[in-house]
Amino acid sequence: MFGRMKEDIEVVFEQDPAARRALEVVLTYSGLHAVWSHRIAHALFKRKFFFLARVVSQVSRFFTGIEIHPGAKIGRRFFIDHGMGVVIGETCEIGNNVTIFQGVTLGGTGKERGKRHPTLHDNVLVASGAKVLGAITIGENSKVGGGSVVLKDVPPNSTVVGIPGTVVVQDGIKVNRNWDHQDMPDPVGDKCNMLEEKIAILQDQVAHLNQQIKKERNVK
Repeated sequence: MFGRMKEDIEVVFEQDPAARRALEVVLTYSGLHAVWSHRIAHALFKRKFFFLARVVSQVSRFFTGIEIHPGAKIGRRFFIDHGMGVVIGETCEIGNNVTIFQGVTLGGTGKERGKRHPTLHDNVLVASGAKVLGAITIGENSKVGGGSVVLKDVPPNSTVVGIPGTVVVQDGIKVNRNWDHQDMPDPVGDKCNMLEEKIAILQDQVAHLNQQIKKERNVK
């Protein structure tokens, strides 16, 4: 157990240049506290002490701002940088040497049963604010860009960005596509355009009704 804890501390020093002393890391790094708490909660979960496991996970969430379901399976050298707002679902499976940043959600879509959360293979990095949703797989050595929404499997050695997440680099080679970054799908913009079209139609209908009313008044 102490060997694993030492390993967790070493990962912080490797990943975070702001880390200075071991005591500082042990006392002030919420991501480290969340990982250690999850180890306890997961051990209870596997022994079917589900209520106690949830209590431990929720106490950890209160103090760290990081919510990890006790059922999630997490490998070695897992690093959460900053961590506020991170959510990891029950059936998540996370490999070794995985790094995630603040605001990341490894969640479900609400449509699945059983295995409904992502699997992250070894050496994956998920940047700030990214959402990886559903029973999908992120291949080893892959990176998910900040703010991305990933709904499909990502091959190994890939970089995925955007909404919805799209592979832009694979095996060190840029993926050739017919659009530039500024042309990537924008669901918010599409919705606004649709609303503008409906407003224009309504304005035309109102103008037509006003004309009819004026004609009827002139006739009288």
